Amino acid sequence: MSIELRKSDSGIYRQTIRINQHTVFADVAKDLGGDNSAPDPHDYYDAALAACKAITVMMYAKRKQLPLDYIDVVIERDNSREAQGVYVLNVQLKLLGSLTDEQKSQLTTIAGKCPIHKLMTEVSTEINTSYS
Repeated sequence: MSIELRKSDSGIYRQTIRINQHTVFADVAKDLGGDNSAPDPHDYYDAALAACKAITVMMYAKRKQLPLDYIDVVIERDNSREAQGVYVLNVQLKLLGSLTDEQKSQLTTIAGKCPIHKLMTEVSTEINTSYS
């Protein structure tokens, strides 16, 4: 699997990102000199966590036949200490369905075990950058 990125034809910093058959865009906010025409890289990082938690919870609930109708995830970012090495994501799960408090607690625990959560908190990532 590879991700290909190329400067978009429009915008100062707008990027076109191709992931398999999907195309998405990235930009930065106007106060950083961009056009704010697409999510910025931090948004995609945070969104990856939200999507992973939702999918993980939905798969688990389906497998265990729990009465989860759907899940909403809201992430609030606090990057005020990012320069000091602390990036805080506050996650709120909205579990909808005829769930007991025990089932909601169980699903919240499962959300903490999604692969992206683990990547963000337990894994050392190595990045090798080269040029051609």
